[in-house]
Amino acid sequence: MAPDTDDLAHWLRLSAVPGLGAAHQRSLLAAFGLPQHIFTAGRGALAAVVGREAAAAVLAPPPPERIEQGLAWAAESGNHLLTLADDAYPRSLLDIADPPPLLYLKGRPELLQRPAIALVGARSASAQGNANAEAFARALAAQGLTIVSGLALGIDAAAHRGALAAGAEGGGTVAVIGTGIDRIYPAQNAALAREIAAAGVVVSELPLGTPPLPHNFPRRNRLIAGLAQGVLVVEAAVNSGSLITARLATESGREVFAIPGSIHSPLARGCHRLIRDGAKLVETAEDVVEELRGRLGWKTPSAPAPSRHRGARAPGAGTPEPPSAAPAQAALVLDAEAARVLQIIGHDPVDIDTLAQRCGLTVDALYAILLPLELDGHLARLPGGRLHRT
Repeated sequence: MAPDTDDLAHWLRLSAVPGLGAAHQRSLLAAFGLPQHIFTAGRGALAAVVGREAAAAVLAPPPPERIEQGLAWAAESGNHLLTLADDAYPRSLLDIADPPPLLYLKGRPELLQRPAIALVGARSASAQGNANAEAFARALAAQGLTIVSGLALGIDAAAHRGALAAGAEGGGTVAVIGTGIDRIYPAQNAALAREIAAAGVVVSELPLGTPPLPHNFPRRNRLIAGLAQGVLVVEAAVNSGSLITARLATESGREVFAIPGSIHSPLARGCHRLIRDGAKLVETAEDVVEELRGRLGWKTPSAPAPSRHRGARAPGAGTPEPPSAAPAQAALVLDAEAARVLQIIGHDPVDIDTLAQRCGLTVDALYAILLPLELDGHLARLPGGRLHRT
Protein backbone atom coordinates (compact mmCIF):
# COMPACT_ATOMS: atom_id res chain seq x y z
CA MET A 1 0.00 0.00 0.00
CA ALA A 2 1.15 3.55 -0.70
CA PRO A 3 2.35 5.52 2.33
CA ASP A 4 0.06 8.15 3.83
CA THR A 5 0.80 11.87 3.74
CA ASP A 6 2.75 11.88 7.01
CA ASP A 7 4.91 8.97 5.84
CA LEU A 8 5.56 10.67 2.50
CA ALA A 9 6.56 13.85 4.30
CA HIS A 10 9.26 11.91 6.16
CA TRP A 11 10.53 10.30 2.95
CA LEU A 12 10.63 13.70 1.23
CA ARG A 13 12.47 15.17 4.21
CA LEU A 14 15.07 12.37 4.03
CA SER A 15 15.60 12.95 0.30
CA ALA A 16 15.97 16.69 0.93
CA VAL A 17 18.85 16.41 3.43
CA PRO A 18 21.73 18.40 1.84
CA GLY A 19 24.67 16.22 0.83
CA LEU A 20 23.02 12.98 1.94
CA GLY A 21 23.16 10.74 -1.11
CA ALA A 22 21.13 7.64 -1.85
CA ALA A 23 23.81 5.34 -0.40
CA HIS A 24 23.74 7.10 3.00
CA GLN A 25 19.95 7.19 2.92
CA ARG A 26 19.84 3.42 2.42
CA SER A 27 22.39 2.91 5.22
CA LEU A 28 20.19 4.88 7.60
CA LEU A 29 17.07 3.02 6.51
CA ALA A 30 18.84 -0.30 7.02
CA ALA A 31 19.93 0.76 10.52
CA PHE A 32 16.76 2.44 11.79
CA GLY A 33 13.89 1.32 9.56
CA LEU A 34 11.44 3.93 8.29
CA PRO A 35 12.46 7.60 7.91
CA GLN A 36 10.46 8.73 10.95
CA HIS A 37 12.66 6.48 13.10
CA ILE A 38 15.76 8.08 11.62
CA PHE A 39 14.64 11.55 12.66
CA THR A 40 13.96 10.46 16.24
CA ALA A 41 17.33 8.73 16.63
CA GLY A 42 20.07 10.44 18.61
CA ARG A 43 22.94 12.29 16.99
CA GLY A 44 25.44 9.73 18.22
CA ALA A 45 23.50 6.81 16.78
CA LEU A 46 23.22 8.55 13.42
CA ALA A 47 26.89 9.51 13.44
CA ALA A 48 27.85 5.87 13.97
CA VAL A 49 26.22 5.08 10.62
CA VAL A 50 26.94 8.10 8.40
CA GLY A 51 29.44 10.25 10.31
CA ARG A 52 29.07 13.39 12.39
CA GLU A 53 28.65 15.91 9.58
CA ALA A 54 25.90 13.92 7.84
CA ALA A 55 24.19 13.23 11.19
CA ALA A 56 24.02 16.97 11.88
CA ALA A 57 22.52 17.56 8.44
CA VAL A 58 19.86 14.88 9.05
CA LEU A 59 18.76 16.50 12.32
CA ALA A 60 18.74 20.06 10.96
CA PRO A 61 15.29 21.64 10.43
CA PRO A 62 13.83 20.40 7.13
CA PRO A 63 13.07 22.71 4.19
CA PRO A 64 9.26 22.96 4.45
CA GLU A 65 8.77 24.34 0.94
CA ARG A 66 10.37 21.28 -0.67
CA ILE A 67 8.26 18.87 1.36
CA GLU A 68 5.07 20.84 0.68
CA GLN A 69 5.90 21.02 -3.01
CA GLY A 70 6.43 17.25 -3.16
CA LEU A 71 3.19 16.49 -1.32
CA ALA A 72 1.23 18.88 -3.54
CA TRP A 73 2.69 17.27 -6.67
CA ALA A 74 1.88 13.75 -5.42
CA ALA A 75 -1.74 14.78 -4.78
CA GLU A 76 -2.29 15.63 -8.46
CA SER A 77 -4.09 13.11 -10.65
CA GLY A 78 -1.75 10.62 -12.32
CA ASN A 79 1.22 11.46 -10.07
CA HIS A 80 2.80 8.95 -7.69
CA LEU A 81 5.65 8.80 -5.18
CA LEU A 82 7.07 5.32 -4.62
CA THR A 83 9.42 4.52 -1.74
CA LEU A 84 11.61 1.53 -1.00
CA ALA A 85 9.00 0.45 1.55
CA ASP A 86 6.14 0.34 -0.97
CA ASP A 87 4.83 -2.96 -2.32
CA ALA A 88 4.55 -1.25 -5.72
CA TYR A 89 8.28 -0.36 -5.80
CA PRO A 90 9.77 -2.02 -8.93
CA ARG A 91 11.13 -5.41 -7.90
CA SER A 92 13.75 -5.32 -10.65
CA LEU A 93 15.38 -2.23 -9.13
CA LEU A 94 15.93 -4.08 -5.87
CA ASP A 95 18.46 -6.23 -7.76
CA ILE A 96 20.75 -3.34 -8.71
CA ALA A 97 23.58 -2.05 -6.56
CA ASP A 98 22.15 1.43 -6.09
CA PRO A 99 18.31 1.48 -5.94
CA PRO A 100 16.87 4.96 -5.33
CA PRO A 101 14.95 5.33 -2.04
CA LEU A 102 12.30 7.53 -3.70
CA LEU A 103 10.81 7.53 -7.20
CA TYR A 104 8.61 10.17 -8.83
CA LEU A 105 6.18 8.68 -11.37
CA LYS A 106 3.72 10.24 -13.79
CA GLY A 107 1.40 7.76 -15.48
CA ARG A 108 0.89 4.03 -14.98
CA PRO A 109 3.09 2.60 -12.19
CA GLU A 110 1.99 -0.99 -12.93
CA LEU A 111 4.16 -0.93 -16.06
CA LEU A 112 7.24 -1.04 -13.82
CA GLN A 113 6.32 -4.60 -12.76
CA ARG A 114 6.02 -6.05 -16.28
CA PRO A 115 8.66 -7.87 -18.38
CA ALA A 116 10.64 -5.12 -20.09
CA ILE A 117 13.38 -4.51 -22.62
CA ALA A 118 15.41 -1.29 -22.76
CA LEU A 119 16.11 0.22 -26.19
CA VAL A 120 18.93 2.76 -26.27
CA GLY A 121 21.27 4.34 -28.78
CA ALA A 122 22.69 7.46 -30.35
CA ARG A 123 21.08 10.87 -30.02
CA SER A 124 22.37 11.80 -33.48
CA ALA A 125 21.06 8.57 -34.99
CA SER A 126 20.84 7.91 -38.70
CA ALA A 127 17.46 7.77 -40.43
CA GLN A 128 17.81 4.00 -40.67
CA GLY A 129 18.77 3.73 -36.99
CA ASN A 130 15.67 5.64 -35.96
CA ALA A 131 13.53 3.48 -38.26
CA ASN A 132 15.04 0.30 -36.79
CA ALA A 133 14.45 1.51 -33.22
CA GLU A 134 10.83 2.38 -33.92
CA ALA A 135 10.15 -0.91 -35.74
CA PHE A 136 11.84 -3.06 -33.08
CA ALA A 137 10.07 -1.22 -30.24
CA ARG A 138 6.70 -1.54 -31.91
CA ALA A 139 7.21 -5.26 -32.56
CA LEU A 140 8.47 -5.99 -29.05
CA ALA A 141 5.71 -3.96 -27.40
CA ALA A 142 3.13 -5.85 -29.47
CA GLN A 143 4.58 -9.05 -27.96
CA GLY A 144 3.83 -7.71 -24.47
CA LEU A 145 7.23 -6.32 -23.52
CA THR A 146 7.37 -2.89 -21.93
CA ILE A 147 9.85 -0.62 -23.73
CA VAL A 148 12.18 1.33 -21.43
CA SER A 149 14.28 4.24 -22.68
CA GLY A 150 15.56 7.66 -21.69
CA LEU A 151 13.47 10.22 -23.64
CA ALA A 152 16.57 11.56 -25.39
CA LEU A 153 16.59 12.62 -29.03
CA GLY A 154 17.32 9.98 -31.64
CA ILE A 155 17.01 6.30 -30.75
CA ASP A 156 15.31 6.86 -27.37
CA ALA A 157 12.51 8.96 -28.84
CA ALA A 158 12.05 6.53 -31.75
CA ALA A 159 11.78 3.62 -29.30
CA HIS A 160 9.09 5.40 -27.27
CA ARG A 161 7.16 6.25 -30.44
CA GLY A 162 7.30 2.65 -31.62
CA ALA A 163 5.98 1.37 -28.29
CA LEU A 164 3.14 3.90 -28.33
CA ALA A 165 2.27 2.86 -31.88
CA ALA A 166 1.68 -0.71 -30.65
CA GLY A 167 -1.48 0.60 -29.00
CA ALA A 168 -3.27 -0.07 -25.75
CA GLU A 169 -2.88 -3.85 -26.03
CA GLY A 170 0.91 -3.56 -26.22
CA GLY A 171 3.41 -3.61 -23.39
CA GLY A 172 3.59 0.18 -23.06
CA THR A 173 6.65 2.34 -22.52
CA VAL A 174 8.65 3.78 -19.62
CA ALA A 175 10.67 7.00 -19.96
CA VAL A 176 13.40 7.41 -17.33
CA ILE A 177 14.55 11.03 -17.23
CA GLY A 178 17.62 12.77 -15.83
CA THR A 179 15.81 15.86 -14.52
CA GLY A 180 13.08 16.52 -11.99
CA ILE A 181 9.85 15.00 -13.26
CA ASP A 182 8.41 18.51 -13.68
CA ARG A 183 11.24 19.42 -16.08
CA ILE A 184 11.41 17.80 -19.53
CA TYR A 185 14.72 17.67 -21.37
CA PRO A 186 15.17 18.06 -24.26
CA ALA A 187 12.31 20.50 -24.80
CA GLN A 188 11.72 19.04 -28.29
CA ASN A 189 10.36 15.90 -26.62
CA ALA A 190 7.81 17.66 -24.39
CA ALA A 191 4.85 16.51 -26.50
CA LEU A 192 6.22 12.96 -26.55
CA ALA A 193 6.60 13.06 -22.76
CA ARG A 194 2.93 14.02 -22.43
CA GLU A 195 1.94 11.07 -24.63
CA ILE A 196 4.04 8.73 -22.50
CA ALA A 197 2.54 10.06 -19.26
CA ALA A 198 -0.94 9.42 -20.67
CA ALA A 199 -0.33 5.90 -22.02
CA GLY A 200 2.84 4.78 -20.21
CA VAL A 201 4.86 6.18 -17.34
CA VAL A 202 7.59 8.81 -16.85
CA VAL A 203 10.06 8.10 -14.02
CA SER A 204 12.63 10.21 -12.14
CA GLU A 205 14.55 9.75 -8.91
CA LEU A 206 15.50 13.44 -8.76
CA PRO A 207 13.73 16.11 -6.69
CA LEU A 208 11.23 18.39 -8.37
CA GLY A 209 12.83 21.28 -10.19
CA THR A 210 16.18 19.52 -10.82
CA PRO A 211 17.62 20.97 -14.08
CA PRO A 212 19.42 18.91 -16.76
CA LEU A 213 22.83 18.49 -15.11
CA PRO A 214 25.35 16.33 -17.03
CA HIS A 215 26.25 14.06 -14.10
CA ASN A 216 22.63 12.98 -13.60
CA PHE A 217 22.28 11.29 -16.99
CA PRO A 218 24.80 8.46 -16.44
CA ARG A 219 23.03 7.77 -13.13
CA ARG A 220 19.72 7.68 -14.98
CA ASN A 221 21.19 4.96 -17.22
CA ARG A 222 21.45 2.53 -14.29
CA LEU A 223 17.68 2.82 -13.81
CA ILE A 224 17.04 2.19 -17.51
CA ALA A 225 19.14 -0.98 -17.29
CA GLY A 226 17.69 -1.94 -13.92
CA LEU A 227 14.04 -1.71 -14.95
CA ALA A 228 14.52 -4.10 -17.87
CA GLN A 229 15.39 -7.77 -18.27
CA GLY A 230 17.62 -6.90 -21.20
CA VAL A 231 19.10 -3.95 -23.10
CA LEU A 232 19.04 -3.64 -26.90
CA VAL A 233 21.55 -1.17 -28.32
CA VAL A 234 20.31 -0.07 -31.72
CA GLU A 235 23.02 2.33 -32.88
CA ALA A 236 25.93 3.74 -30.88
CA ALA A 237 29.41 5.19 -31.24
CA VAL A 238 32.26 3.71 -29.21
CA ASN A 239 32.08 6.51 -26.60
CA SER A 240 28.28 6.47 -26.36
CA GLY A 241 26.42 6.58 -23.07
CA SER A 242 24.48 3.60 -24.41
CA LEU A 243 27.55 1.47 -23.79
CA ILE A 244 27.43 2.58 -20.14
CA THR A 245 23.84 1.34 -20.00
CA ALA A 246 24.92 -1.96 -21.55
CA ARG A 247 27.75 -2.35 -19.03
CA LEU A 248 25.40 -1.64 -16.13
CA ALA A 249 22.97 -4.21 -17.52
CA THR A 250 25.73 -6.82 -17.65
CA GLU A 251 26.78 -6.04 -14.08
CA SER A 252 23.18 -6.54 -12.96
CA GLY A 253 22.86 -9.88 -14.74
CA ARG A 254 20.73 -8.60 -17.61
CA GLU A 255 21.01 -9.67 -21.24
CA VAL A 256 22.64 -7.31 -23.76
CA PHE A 257 21.64 -7.30 -27.43
CA ALA A 258 23.03 -5.25 -30.30
CA ILE A 259 22.05 -4.61 -33.92
CA PRO A 260 25.02 -4.75 -36.32
CA GLY A 261 25.61 -2.08 -38.92
CA SER A 262 28.01 -1.03 -41.63
CA ILE A 263 31.71 -1.34 -40.85
CA HIS A 264 32.06 2.15 -42.30
CA SER A 265 29.56 3.79 -39.96
CA PRO A 266 30.87 5.34 -36.71
CA LEU A 267 27.41 4.75 -35.23
CA ALA A 268 27.79 1.00 -35.69
CA ARG A 269 31.13 0.67 -33.92
CA GLY A 270 29.70 0.68 -30.42
CA CYS A 271 27.32 -2.15 -31.35
CA HIS A 272 30.14 -4.11 -32.98
CA ARG A 273 32.26 -3.72 -29.85
CA LEU A 274 29.41 -5.03 -27.71
CA ILE A 275 28.98 -8.02 -30.02
CA ARG A 276 32.71 -8.79 -29.82
CA ASP A 277 32.42 -8.59 -26.03
CA GLY A 278 29.60 -11.12 -25.90
CA ALA A 279 26.38 -9.20 -26.63
CA LYS A 280 23.86 -11.15 -28.69
CA LEU A 281 23.65 -10.07 -32.32
CA VAL A 282 20.03 -9.55 -33.34
CA GLU A 283 18.50 -9.14 -36.78
CA THR A 284 14.81 -9.44 -35.91
CA ALA A 285 12.62 -8.69 -32.93
CA GLU A 286 11.99 -12.43 -32.60
CA ASP A 287 15.71 -12.90 -31.73
CA VAL A 288 15.11 -10.82 -28.59
CA VAL A 289 11.76 -12.43 -27.79
CA GLU A 290 13.15 -15.97 -28.03
CA GLU A 291 16.09 -15.16 -25.76
CA LEU A 292 13.92 -13.54 -23.09
CA ARG A 293 11.30 -16.25 -23.37
CA GLY A 294 13.94 -18.87 -22.61
CA ARG A 295 15.57 -16.81 -19.88
CA LEU A 296 12.40 -15.75 -18.06
CA GLY A 297 10.02 -18.57 -18.89
CA TRP A 298 7.90 -15.76 -20.26
CA LYS A 299 5.06 -16.48 -22.67
CA THR A 300 4.22 -14.15 -25.51
CA PRO A 301 1.13 -14.03 -27.73
CA SER A 302 1.56 -16.50 -30.58
CA ALA A 303 -0.34 -14.36 -33.08
CA PRO A 304 -0.80 -10.70 -32.13
CA ALA A 305 -4.14 -9.29 -33.20
CA PRO A 306 -3.94 -7.07 -36.30
CA SER A 307 -5.85 -4.33 -34.45
CA ARG A 308 -2.75 -3.64 -32.37
CA HIS A 309 -1.07 -2.24 -35.43
CA ARG A 310 -3.94 -0.63 -37.31
CA GLY A 311 -2.81 2.83 -38.34
CA ALA A 312 0.45 2.54 -36.38
CA ARG A 313 3.15 2.71 -39.00
CA ALA A 314 6.49 4.37 -39.52
CA PRO A 315 6.39 7.58 -41.58
CA GLY A 316 6.29 6.78 -45.26
CA ALA A 317 5.59 3.08 -44.72
CA GLY A 318 2.97 1.10 -46.55
CA THR A 319 0.51 -1.16 -44.77
CA PRO A 320 1.51 -2.22 -41.25
CA GLU A 321 3.59 -5.39 -41.07
CA PRO A 322 3.53 -8.21 -38.50
CA PRO A 323 5.94 -7.60 -35.62
CA SER A 324 8.30 -10.53 -36.18
CA ALA A 325 10.46 -8.99 -38.92
CA ALA A 326 11.49 -5.63 -37.56
CA PRO A 327 14.51 -4.86 -39.76
CA ALA A 328 12.48 -5.64 -42.87
CA GLN A 329 9.72 -3.40 -41.55
CA ALA A 330 12.23 -0.64 -41.00
CA ALA A 331 13.37 -1.01 -44.61
CA LEU A 332 9.83 -0.17 -45.73
CA VAL A 333 10.49 3.38 -44.60
CA LEU A 334 12.86 3.63 -47.61
CA ASP A 335 10.77 1.55 -50.03
CA ALA A 336 10.78 3.94 -52.98
CA GLU A 337 14.46 4.78 -52.63
CA ALA A 338 15.40 1.14 -52.10
CA ALA A 339 13.57 0.15 -55.30
CA ARG A 340 15.45 2.88 -57.18
CA VAL A 341 18.81 1.67 -55.86
CA LEU A 342 18.04 -1.93 -56.83
CA GLN A 343 17.13 -0.81 -60.31
CA ILE A 344 20.37 1.16 -60.65
CA ILE A 345 22.42 -1.84 -59.48
CA GLY A 346 21.01 -3.88 -62.33
CA HIS A 347 22.21 -7.44 -62.69
CA ASP A 348 25.99 -6.99 -62.74
CA PRO A 349 28.19 -6.70 -59.63
CA VAL A 350 29.09 -3.15 -58.67
CA ASP A 351 31.35 -1.58 -56.06
CA ILE A 352 29.98 0.81 -53.45
CA ASP A 353 31.73 3.95 -54.73
CA THR A 354 30.49 3.44 -58.27
CA LEU A 355 26.98 2.77 -57.01
CA ALA A 356 27.01 5.90 -54.84
CA GLN A 357 28.04 7.94 -57.88
CA ARG A 358 25.29 6.42 -60.01
CA CYS A 359 22.66 7.06 -57.32
CA GLY A 360 23.79 10.58 -56.50
CA LEU A 361 24.09 9.66 -52.80
CA THR A 362 26.82 9.80 -50.20
CA VAL A 363 28.32 6.45 -49.20
CA ASP A 364 26.83 6.74 -45.69
CA ALA A 365 23.35 7.47 -47.05
CA LEU A 366 23.68 4.56 -49.47
CA TYR A 367 24.71 2.15 -46.68
CA ALA A 368 21.54 3.06 -44.76
CA ILE A 369 19.54 1.81 -47.77
CA LEU A 370 21.70 -1.24 -48.56
CA LEU A 371 21.77 -2.80 -45.07
CA PRO A 372 18.04 -3.62 -44.86
CA LEU A 373 18.14 -4.82 -48.46
CA GLU A 374 20.93 -7.24 -47.51
CA LEU A 375 19.11 -8.38 -44.37
CA ASP A 376 15.97 -8.92 -46.43
CA GLY A 377 17.83 -11.06 -48.98
CA HIS A 378 17.67 -8.70 -51.96
CA LEU A 379 21.44 -8.16 -52.11
CA ALA A 380 24.59 -10.18 -51.47
CA ARG A 381 28.21 -9.16 -51.15
CA LEU A 382 30.94 -10.64 -53.32
CA PRO A 383 34.70 -10.78 -52.58
CA GLY A 384 36.18 -7.31 -52.80
CA GLY A 385 33.05 -5.70 -51.34
CA ARG A 386 31.10 -5.67 -54.60
CA LEU A 387 27.32 -6.01 -54.51
CA HIS A 388 24.95 -7.97 -56.68
CA ARG A 389 21.21 -8.57 -56.73
CA THR A 390 19.99 -12.00 -55.66
